Amino acid sequence: MTEPAEDASPLGRRRFLTITGSLAVAASVGLAVPAAAAPAAPPAPAAPPAPAAPPVPAAPPARPDGLATFPVEGSNASVTLLSGPAAVVLLHVARRFHYEVAALGANDITGYAEPPAGTPFAADHRSGTAIAVLPAKYPAGATGGLFPHELAIVRDVLAECEGVVRWGGDSREHPQEGHFRVDVRPGNLLTRVAGKIGGWVAAPADPFTPARRQAAERLAERQIATG
Repeated sequence: MTEPAEDASPLGRRRFLTITGSLAVAASVGLAVPAAAAPAAPPAPAAPPAPAAPPVPAAPPARPDGLATFPVEGSNASVTLLSGPAAVVLLHVARRFHYEVAALGANDITGYAEPPAGTPFAADHRSGTAIAVLPAKYPAGATGGLFPHELAIVRDVLAECEGVVRWGGDSREHPQEGHFRVDVRPGNLLTRVAGKIGGWVAAPADPFTPARRQAAERLAERQIATG
């Protein structure tokens, strides 16, 4: 008698029973198919950056040594300047301006000051080597505030100072007709001019004599050209 033929299909009955039997055994001993890994948790959001520390303001420049407050002769005004030749020369300018151009009151002149950085002539005021008179009458940036005879007196004063003082009215970039500053370093020239002025006891000579006018005009040409 012939044995029944084995199922010729790819997955015959015997093979099917073999596979299902193996799965049953595997399940009984805990050989389960590994579960799919859980998705990774999203990264935590980054902490916001700490606020930047506020900038530390720069320390103001140290107040220079040698400052002193001086009266302006013939007026109620006083001004703080660097003692020595610079003060002698600038006080002479202020005195003649008061007597011959415009009277100065108690608050009409500034010498040493601490203007903000970038202010025109700031360095001159911080060093006590500049004066500014009547800022309301001669504001920064304005020109033409002096009558011709007043301008002639200013030129005469500058000539007396032999070029050691600069007038703000000659500044092309920052004109200021009430501003005067020492324009040379401390040294022999400034000391000599201060000594000459300090030794004067008489009233100034007539500023409109030809010789003085010519000297004033020669200096004006040089200072305007380099203003």
